[in-house]
Amino acid sequence: MRKIKIPLLGKVLIAIGLGIGCSYFFPLPIIRIFVTFSDLFGEFLSFVVPVLILALVAPGIADLGQKAGKLLGITALLAYVFTVFSGFLGYFSGRLIFPSLMMDAGNMSAAMDNSNDILSYFHIEMPPLMDVMSALIISFILGIGLSKIKGGLFVGILKELQDVIMLVIEKVLIPLIPFFIFSIFLKMGAEGQLGSILGQFVLIILVIFLMSVLLLLIQFSIAFAVTGKNPFKALKVMLPAYVTALGTQSSAATIPVTLAQTKKNGVSDEVADFVIPLCATIHLSGSCLKIAMCTLAICLFSGIPCG
Repeated sequence: MRKIKIPLLGKVLIAIGLGIGCSYFFPLPIIRIFVTFSDLFGEFLSFVVPVLILALVAPGIADLGQKAGKLLGITALLAYVFTVFSGFLGYFSGRLIFPSLMMDAGNMSAAMDNSNDILSYFHIEMPPLMDVMSALIISFILGIGLSKIKGGLFVGILKELQDVIMLVIEKVLIPLIPFFIFSIFLKMGAEGQLGSILGQFVLIILVIFLMSVLLLLIQFSIAFAVTGKNPFKALKVMLPAYVTALGTQSSAATIPVTLAQTKKNGVSDEVADFVIPLCATIHLSGSCLKIAMCTLAICLFSGIPCG
């Protein structure tokens, strides 16, 4: 009998649905088991991400050789420009749309308070060896330096570290991400956040989601106007990464999925290994859009002047 292989996007969607559904009837002791797993996996992700950035970005820059400095500058400039553009897009869109969607302040307060925090059975701290910004700076220094001196031995060590991290991504992170997302939505449902908070903010969340889709279409259209490829096909390939980001609420935690799907879009290994970990931390278009729109919504709701 042929084994049915479910793609990652399908697994993530199933995890979200099961997490929400199971939150209504799973007993508290079982829920706490998954909350414990979510807590441990989240700690492990926090520990791995800086090492992942170092292991992928540094040898990626080194492999670019003399092009390293130029490509780094262009990538950082584009990330900054699109981040600023996204903030303005979110602000002006919110000013136009949100005034007709505001809710009663008492209902919002009740929604925010109507949750019971479910704790894990135990917690194990896994402090990262460095923070994300330190990992980026070290990666830049090592990558650009090694590209200039044409280092051999240390580049080999970094490439072996890269192989180890890729093994962790393929055998540990990607297989466990659906369970992580299931645990997150199970906890949210059991705490009452899905019914109350999402019920209060569903229209605002929908608007922010649609604006995020619009932003992606703008960015992909620009990118593929240059390459001549179909932006809609590329977006379809990237869907697992976007749904994973929706579930984990973390660009850094989504790096393994984003990296795999980017390579499926035909991006070379050396460019993907360099750009994806870097832009997961400096290209904040989605975050800037959401932060601007959420802040604006709260200000309008609370009667706070917002420009």
